[in-house]
Amino acid sequence: MKARTKSNIHWGLGGLVGFIFMGSAMSKFLGAPEAIQMAEGIGLTIDTFKILGIIELTSAILFLIPRTGILGTLLLGAYMGGAIAVHLTHGLSVMAPSFIEAIIWTVAVVRFPELRNRLFNNQ
Repeated sequence: MKARTKSNIHWGLGGLVGFIFMGSAMSKFLGAPEAIQMAEGIGLTIDTFKILGIIELTSAILFLIPRTGILGTLLLGAYMGGAIAVHLTHGLSVMAPSFIEAIIWTVAVVRFPELRNRLFNNQ
């Protein structure tokens, strides 16, 4: 595969993850009715939900910047781990957050060769 094609795939996949999290963060900031309903359903105030939006947005930005991408991957992975835990404790399906978690790590392994080498080459 050519370097330009790989680069386009990396940025496309990274953009997908960024789009997912930035969209979610914006719904929390803007107080979308679905976001408010979700916050109330799990026992959070809208102010706490906005703080989660800030964490989400910051993590997504760090993920998209090549130099801080691995840090962003770790933060997004931890965030989604928390989302899975909240879903489990409230009897909700964990399929959506688990799928997003899988996308994050798939993108990270494709996008960051140093992470791929560390995970799969036993070095």
